[in-house]
Amino acid sequence: MTERAGGVIHKGIQLTVIGDKLKIGDKAPNFEAADNLFSPEMVSFSESAGKVRLINVIVSVNTGVCDPQIRRFSEAIGKYGDDVVCYTVSVDLPIAQETWCSSAGIENIKMVSDYRDMAFGKAYGTYVKELRVEQRSIFIVDADDTIRYVEYVPEFGQHPDYDAALAALAEVVG
Repeated sequence: MTERAGGVIHKGIQLTVIGDKLKIGDKAPNFEAADNLFSPEMVSFSESAGKVRLINVIVSVNTGVCDPQIRRFSEAIGKYGDDVVCYTVSVDLPIAQETWCSSAGIENIKMVSDYRDMAFGKAYGTYVKELRVEQRSIFIVDADDTIRYVEYVPEFGQHPDYDAALAALAEVVG
């Protein structure tokens, strides 16, 4: 597995990111992640095959950047109805994700947790080795499972380029 030293920065410290960076045109890897703390069943990316997917990767639901990031994408995808599935991925426990969504009134995204084995992070190149969290990233995947937009945010405290991601989403949806 590839390790990218200095792949992301947190408070001036360069950290290692595990996994290859994906590029536009790559096939989106399938992944499984938890959506329930007490169930062995996992959510599979393939469950949304044939739809456009926005994958919103965050560090943690309870941070000053992740909170508005989730809200921004949740609000934006609402206009697409069933044509777009939005996954928000973090290593927060599923119960923490559920509690946050309930208190924030977020209903139109699928929160999934990579806490068990970091399978998503390894497949998408977002696993921050030293902190065992995800690197903030955005992926837009078309109905044929091809990545059409990707952004790996280089610094923990930096917001993604919302406008670019949402313009790419609009283009993919048509």
